Amino acid sequence: MKKTIILILFCICSIAGFAQNELLVKSNANGLYLEHTVAPKESLYSIGRMYNISPKEIAPFNKIDLSTGLEIGQTILIPLTDANFSQSTKKGTPVYYVVGEKEGLYRVSVNNGKVLMADLRKWNNLGSDNINPGQKLIVGFVNATGIENNTASTATPKTEPAVVEAPKREETKPVVTKTAEPQRANVETAKQPAISDGKGGYFKSAYEQQSKASAAVKEETATAGIFKTASGWQDAKYYALMDGVEPGTIVRVINPSNSRAVYAKVLGAMSGISQNKGLDVRISNAAANVLNIGDTEKFIVKVNY
Repeated sequence: MKKTIILILFCICSIAGFAQNELLVKSNANGLYLEHTVAPKESLYSIGRMYNISPKEIAPFNKIDLSTGLEIGQTILIPLTDANFSQSTKKGTPVYYVVGEKEGLYRVSVNNGKVLMADLRKWNNLGSDNINPGQKLIVGFVNATGIENNTASTATPKTEPAVVEAPKREETKPVVTKTAEPQRANVETAKQPAISDGKGGYFKSAYEQQSKASAAVKEETATAGIFKTASGWQDAKYYALMDGVEPGTIVRVINPSNSRAVYAKVLGAMSGISQNKGLDVRISNAAANVLNIGDTEKFIVKVNY
């Protein structure tokens, strides 16, 4: 009877341990990782099997020898790689990120391997790009055994159980296909001209309403660049990245060489990214196409908002 009770208690503790494995991503100079607390009888090999990653990758990531014994309660960093971590398919255990102060959805994307903003919206059921400090967002899925798959709970991210802690990966490119609206960017799309409605795009009416509430008094001559996205080519939804402008603001972007104009929604800021140095704004490639701007690194536009 006593042995039975002990066995039941052990099972309950094991289940509780797995339930706590809702994962929060962290990062260092080597990339994104998760934290694992060593349990009795665990080794780098058994931990590697649990997270679907070779112990030969775990050991150098933690700067320890492969033959080193582990201590109960020791924290081991589990690297997230293409082998065990996906940001393109909703398969596995969700991995979360805690939104920091002054972070928008674009910054969350950049800090987490440039995961598509469209996927962030879909996985977290976001009706807009408005997010709050401390909010937990799913940023990918880890293929890990022995960890409860909580994918079903993604329908209501704000009520999801507490998880581990958050990341930041150093980005190597400025703005890429992952800054766009719902669809995944397709490089081939850029070869076809964007469909123009002749009125400046989908956000024109929102710009007019915005102007009625607060007259557009700012006009800036800005040095601009381009970022790639699938949005805008068929739906005329154009986007921009710009410092000092509240995300969600609609701006009018004019090509002074031909007076063509589009209306673009600001997704977030540009600061802190070395590749954006010398630029005041980036516009989506579909917007640039409608403005008849070629594939150039820098060009001049006028911006009203």
